[in-house]
Order: sequence, then structure tokens, then C-alpha cells
Amino acid sequence: MSFIAGAGLTNVDLLYQNMPHLPAVGEEVYTDRFSLQLGGGLPATLINLGRFGVPTRIATELGSDLFSNFAREQYEQNNVLPENLYHGDGIPVNITSAVILKNDRSFITYGKNGMEPDDAAKEAFYRMATGAKLCLMTPGGFTDVYKKLKAEGTTLVLDMGWDENLSFETYADALALADYYTPNRKEAQKLTGCADVYDAAKALKPYFEKVIVKADKEGCVGLDESGAFFVKSVDLFQNVDSTGAGDAFLAGLCYGLYHDYPFSDCILFGNITGGKAVTKVGALAAYVREDELLRLFETYRAVCFEG
Repeated sequence: MSFIAGAGLTNVDLLYQNMPHLPAVGEEVYTDRFSLQLGGGLPATLINLGRFGVPTRIATELGSDLFSNFAREQYEQNNVLPENLYHGDGIPVNITSAVILKNDRSFITYGKNGMEPDDAAKEAFYRMATGAKLCLMTPGGFTDVYKKLKAEGTTLVLDMGWDENLSFETYADALALADYYTPNRKEAQKLTGCADVYDAAKALKPYFEKVIVKADKEGCVGLDESGAFFVKSVDLFQNVDSTGAGDAFLAGLCYGLYHDYPFSDCILFGNITGGKAVTKVGALAAYVREDELLRLFETYRAVCFEG
């Protein structure tokens, strides 16, 4: 059975909503709305895929603490098989407290910015991911594993987020290795130096046969062997919180790739899943099930494409 794999840190979010204001030093402020959720990033994408019924695996760091136990339960409930790479006695997950005001938010995070895998962790990830149809790829310590997987026929999908040092030179190895890359408008502009999203897509064409540039709330630019096209956003959804939208878009895109849909259809899947994700607070609070995804796909397929 084929599956989708990835490796990354686990994030847990404590969301304090409807906060009247931030507390000053020595103050305490109460709110009547709180939720505990897994946060964004690669784990959120894999959980969304697991909710679609796609067999999904993650190599991550989980301890014996209550936050790790919560994350482990969330993975298992959402059809994601975790491979633990952590063997210490601390808290290896990232924990973010998000204070959400009416028009703004503040964050405090415990944890680290990325994984630094040793040889044993790399080998464990490789064993877990061997045979994957798709592997979600992040820059960092697993490059040698990605190379081996690609040589064995796995398709690599890169999503690396914003970086002040984002450039072709800095990320040359990752860009050369990936089969797909999913930057948003700001990331594509920074990487290519092009202000126009279509020009940015053309600048990425030497690296990828099929190019994607997310154009924020408007939709997504695609570029393939037939030329450029635009897939409009689904107008059904109202934006409440954009947290996790990119992770959800990636899940929809990968759902299409996993099931061998045409490239433009894969982008529409991404627009649907990304659009639904912004309708509630948190990275994983709002999502579509597979039957709803396919129904919306058929509804919007005829109206969302522009040549």
C-alpha cells in the first residue's frame, strides 16, 4: 500500500481567544474561550491528509510528557502513524501560547526552530518512509534521506516557509531536489526578485516542470508545459483566522497528486482545503472530509479556472 510520509517537529498550540487585552506585568486577564490543538507545519498537513483517508506517516520527536501524549493521540485519531525519533526525558514538542485579541495576536513559544537529526534518526526516518508515493520535504538535516527516497521513485514536495535569507543560492540543494514547491506570493517574490506572481512563476520554471505560486486570497498561479493558468479561490469560505491555511493547501495539493489527478485539479483541491482551514481559529479546527472535498471539487471545477 502506498502512503505519504514526512519528518518534522510537532507543535502544540494553547489558544486563548476573545482576550480583551494583553495583561501588563503583574496582571491576570481571563477569557471564556480556550482550545488545545496541534499547531501548524508539516504535522498539520499530514493530519489533514489522514482525515482524507490517505495512509500517512510522520517521523517526529515525542516524549512522555502530557503535551507529547496529547500529540500522539491526535496523530492516531487522525490516521497518522508516528515514528518517534526522541529518546530523552524532556519535552521535545514545541508549545505555543497564542493570545488572540479582536484584531491582533501575540505568541509565546517554548521549543526550537528545527530538528537536528543524528544518524540513527535519519536511518529511522528512511526506513519509515521507504516506499512512500510522496514525501513532504523541509530544508535541513534530512537531505540525504530525501535523495535516497527520490532515487527510489518517491515524489518530493517542498514547503519551506518564509526566510529573510530566501534565495536561489541559499536553497539551491533543496530546490534542485524537490519535484514540487509551494511558495506563497511573498516567498516567491523574495526568492526570485520578481514583483509580479506570473513573472515569479516563470523564474521558477527552470527548477520545476510544474510551478505553483499561491497568490494569497485571490487563488493560485500554475505553470506547466501548456503555459500559465490561474485557479481562483473558492468563494464559499469566510476568513476568520489564516493560521494553517498553507498547511491545508498543501494537503489538498498532495491529495490530488497522490490520486494522480491533473496538475490544475490538484491546485483546486488545495484551494478548497486551504479555504476551509481559515474559517475557524487554529491550524486544524476547520477542515473538509473526503466526501465534502470531492463534492466541492465538482461544484467549483467549472468556475475556478482562468487560462
